[in-house]
Amino acid sequence: MLLAIDMALVIEKLVLIVIVVMASLVIAMYTTFAERKVAAVLQDRRGPNRAGPFGILQPLADGLKLFFKEEIIPNFSSKALFILGPSLAMLTAIMTGAVIPWGDKVHFFDRDISLQIADVNMGILYVFAVVSMGVYGIMIGGWASNNKYSLMGALRAASQIISYELAMGISLIALLMVTGTLSLKEMVVAQQQGLWNIAYQPLGFLIFLICAFAECNRTPFDLAEAENELVGGYHVEYSSMKLGFYLFAEYVNMFISSVVMATLFFGGYDIPFLNEANYDQNWMALFGVLMLMAKVVGFIFLFMWVRWTIPRFRYDQLMNLGWKVLIPLALFNMLLTGALVLLKHNGWHF
Repeated sequence: MLLAIDMALVIEKLVLIVIVVMASLVIAMYTTFAERKVAAVLQDRRGPNRAGPFGILQPLADGLKLFFKEEIIPNFSSKALFILGPSLAMLTAIMTGAVIPWGDKVHFFDRDISLQIADVNMGILYVFAVVSMGVYGIMIGGWASNNKYSLMGALRAASQIISYELAMGISLIALLMVTGTLSLKEMVVAQQQGLWNIAYQPLGFLIFLICAFAECNRTPFDLAEAENELVGGYHVEYSSMKLGFYLFAEYVNMFISSVVMATLFFGGYDIPFLNEANYDQNWMALFGVLMLMAKVVGFIFLFMWVRWTIPRFRYDQLMNLGWKVLIPLALFNMLLTGALVLLKHNGWHF
């Protein structure tokens, strides 16, 4: 009986993994379509409209184009690492979704099934660890290409990601002081029972949001791919699906970053002004997933809006913002939060 229960749990987790991975890939694929449509609206033009009704099949056409393009590996490159780079970037982007609470429990086959692959106590540390590994995919690909433009782009990306991870981590420490937990699931449950964390940490959220732009190499922080001076940046030597992996990894990272911000600061799958306990468990879990996706769509639109509105920074401006503005602000926010938490524990009321 114990073996049957364990096998059922394994099957349940495997099905959830397949759903999360496939959904992430499909969402990333259609995010490329949404990016072009949003750009068209902001620039007063049509955007893709040939492949299928309203251009809805354009991502499939782009995917087929990448699959059938000639795959070129430069003669003087390190071939094993040249292949490993985009593979690692894509793998780390997908792995992050393992600890995200996508929704509450559903009841099927006389079982309560959690819509979370792994509810680990240190979920947010897992997210940071996996995201930090993503920079290796960029560095390996840029170095293995044996191209000075690729190497310069990889160095820019690595220094940028490492610099902005510091401010992001410090801003997160202030949030952890408020919530008292590293578990993403417990953070969502706490926000269901009170206010969303954005009410307690508005400055921390702003710092986290700016750092998320830099972590995803999105405009105005896309210096690693600056065509003016570096052509295509770290992936200039890549073609076919290896290039597709790098492009997909960027959009998957943008999707996962939006999910993490919605989970940390905006209640995750919490439906505002509604007591879920008064309604059917399965329907509330479904509506919770849809609510999380609605919040994610808002963040993704913000990523796109900023891309087609704000010009790219110079590299010295980017580093100055990270080291001279965001890190001091994050430290100030952490000290202020610590002082307020200490005062509250000593009986002060705000």
